[in-house]
Amino acid sequence: MATEVGVPTETKADESRVALTPAAVQELVSREHKVTVQSGAGEGAGFQDELYKAAGAQIVTSADDVFDVAELLIKVKEPTAAERSLLRPTHTLFTYLHLAADRAQGEDLLASGATCLAYETVTDADSGLPLLTPMSAIAGRMSIQAGARCLEAPHGGTGVLLGGVPGVRPGRVVIIGGGVVGRNAAEMAVGLGAEVTVLDRDPKILDALDQRFDSRIRTVFSTAADLEVEVLDADLVVGAVLLPGARTPRLVTTTMVSSMKPGSVIVDVAIDQGGCIETSRPTTHSDPTFISEGVVHYGVTNMPGAVPRTATLALANATLPYVLFLADRGVDNALRSNAHLLSGLNVCAGRICEPAVAEALGVEVTDPLDALGAR
Repeated sequence: MATEVGVPTETKADESRVALTPAAVQELVSREHKVTVQSGAGEGAGFQDELYKAAGAQIVTSADDVFDVAELLIKVKEPTAAERSLLRPTHTLFTYLHLAADRAQGEDLLASGATCLAYETVTDADSGLPLLTPMSAIAGRMSIQAGARCLEAPHGGTGVLLGGVPGVRPGRVVIIGGGVVGRNAAEMAVGLGAEVTVLDRDPKILDALDQRFDSRIRTVFSTAADLEVEVLDADLVVGAVLLPGARTPRLVTTTMVSSMKPGSVIVDVAIDQGGCIETSRPTTHSDPTFISEGVVHYGVTNMPGAVPRTATLALANATLPYVLFLADRGVDNALRSNAHLLSGLNVCAGRICEPAVAEALGVEVTDPLDALGAR
């Protein structure tokens, strides 16, 4: 059974990633599926229309044209209001959604009747998040690059060089959360020669970090008191907290931020899920920072979008097996036969199926299989 797959051009500000590479399109076409790609969708990542044509895709001029023919819509970022207005009950949307911190999007997706799968809640046999991991790794690494740049005086920072120089103490980096983002941030910070502290509440994560980095970092169990001590002494704080599907708790308060060193920097990688810093707010690549309480804040919600070539390849490598499974089996059969993919079902038939999202939005949760039965 052939499936109509659609890839629209991303419309989020400063977003140049594309959901499928030409190689991924070729895989789908070789299985007799039909793929429609909006013209220019891959240009920002270095994939021209001609490459998609050669792979067997049909190229159309507008998002409307993609939504008109597609059954399975593959995107990178959450749909904008204009895109949400094009969704119908016959559509299955597969993308990052981050619904817990976005009530307007949640309400629109419920009203659309579409089936919406979130990359960030798909699981694997090890209880990991395989479709979130590649972008988290990139964001973690970029957080140190962004933070180092923000620490420069022309950007409002203290003028501290993270790696220091002989005879001068290096900058202090404090990373809140030791998961994929935190681990990759630590890799970059250690590589630059910074003093690095990672806080987490999971002893297993702290033990794994100790073994990975030996004596090159400090690990601290994250009590409220220890968190405050570390944050106040930091030159750069990286917010790397994740609760799958849920809104991120605000661990660093406004009072704590106001007591940080003037010109210090916060990079809140958790901003997609609402942020873990009370003073954070979403920003864009074209206007990435603001100063609050004397501290430079970086809150770009699509950090990997700044490296679209690397990010597109990494994301497509991770998502392609799931896209093929959905296209080959059909959405209903695919979800019913794969519990890990089913965990990605956030919205279906006007119902919320992800408990953490339902709690954040204040609505009743529906069992995913019950929601599928109502399609």
